[in-house]
Amino acid sequence: MYFLSKDLFFPPVNEASPEGILAVGGDLSIERLLLAYKNGIFPWYNSEEPILWWSPPKRMVVFPETYKVSKKMRQIIKQKDFKITMNRNFKSVLMHCQNIKRKGQVGTWITDDIVTSFCKLHEMGIAKSIEVWQNNELVGGLYGIDLGKVFCGESMFSIVSSASKVAFVSLIQYLKQNNYTLLDCQVHNSYLEQLGAFEISREEFVKYLH
Repeated sequence: MYFLSKDLFFPPVNEASPEGILAVGGDLSIERLLLAYKNGIFPWYNSEEPILWWSPPKRMVVFPETYKVSKKMRQIIKQKDFKITMNRNFKSVLMHCQNIKRKGQVGTWITDDIVTSFCKLHEMGIAKSIEVWQNNELVGGLYGIDLGKVFCGESMFSIVSSASKVAFVSLIQYLKQNNYTLLDCQVHNSYLEQLGAFEISREEFVKYLH
């Protein structure tokens, strides 16, 4: 495991620990974050911890071109109970993701420093959001980093049933329409698996990035 200095540097991702921790420390500057994401690395840590940089051996992904929307989700979208927008209220999506209560989770990895840096990335057109509205209220959404042909999903939230699923499917439809190669969902969880994401090796994932 590497301890980062002020120098703009990351070690090769194949030198990460078995669970995926590659480096500790450094900062959340725009330059470092972009270097990280372009090389398959992302920050993930609690507010009382130093910055931890991850590149796990398995990566949860979706290929937009071959993604099949479930019959249930198609029916939900056709009902038009939700309105979908993109980049209309990035910071609100980010703050909802930071503050939403999640089963089995204490605290949040979306620290105030993460919020500051990602809002700067949004101002640069790099960090983007999908918003889901119901009766003019923001009820779901997601955000992530747009690398051009790969979109790195960061977090999502839902206040009403199916809102985050609608955001997820809407993002994939946008990525497919714009010929994106890959949606990065980072690490495995059962919710992402239910949505249709699956794991590939770190080596394969890095090939898609490069």
